[in-house]
Amino acid sequence: MNMPVLGFGTFRLQDELAYQSTLSALKLGYRHIDTAQIYGNEEQVGQAIADSQINHNEIFVTTKVWNDNLTQLKLLDSVKQSLSKLQLDAVDLLLVHWPAAPAGVEMEEYLNAMLEAKKAGLTREIGLSNFTVSQIKQAAETISMDDIFTNQVEVHPYLQNNTLGEFCDNAGLHITAYMPFAYGKVLKDEVIQSIAHSHQATPAQVVLAWLRQKNMTTIPSSTNEQNMQANMQSLWLTLNEAEIQAIAKLDCGDRQATPDFSPQWDE
Repeated sequence: MNMPVLGFGTFRLQDELAYQSTLSALKLGYRHIDTAQIYGNEEQVGQAIADSQINHNEIFVTTKVWNDNLTQLKLLDSVKQSLSKLQLDAVDLLLVHWPAAPAGVEMEEYLNAMLEAKKAGLTREIGLSNFTVSQIKQAAETISMDDIFTNQVEVHPYLQNNTLGEFCDNAGLHITAYMPFAYGKVLKDEVIQSIAHSHQATPAQVVLAWLRQKNMTTIPSSTNEQNMQANMQSLWLTLNEAEIQAIAKLDCGDRQATPDFSPQWDE
């Protein structure tokens, strides 16, 4: 199936909360679920998918390979373990979580292992996460750009990633935006709140509509059913050009995801 433009992210959701939140999202109509090996919740996400009684073919599931597993020896086994936890024969999308393989492991090694996972039927598509322009170019020299389904990166009004976005647009590479609310920071912004008021919408709906109109997929997370439902309703909100330009002016490079193994980000 195609990747729905609005997904449900499970970052930072643990144990029963991960299970209940994922189950609630599915019952509310979400059909795109995003998880990762390092989140430690694949088992709960998988159980929620199973208990939802929704046909697996109707749900687009993404997981991500953690840094330690980005080797020829470990990658396939780690994906099989993820599938066992998720109770799935295959995921729809498998991402390299960070371009931060163990010392001495080149990109060619783990990208070819990702291709092996696809050829083995463990995933329908493969992609990248947190890759910079130069790293995407390097990846495209190793495997075909056509093999790269998306690059999942942090994008929100305070970090719009325009250099990367322009490159991906020109290369025909889709962007999936994570952390769309910057841990709630942008929802308190006066410009976002003013636009929301004019539409009788929530600030979150404004941000999600803005990302959709930038042709990006996004994966907000929530544990509140009312917020989940409201986020879904953003699909029917359209911002005008003046509002989009007003949000464009909010970019201030306020990056939230900055682990010590981060790449040298694009300006």
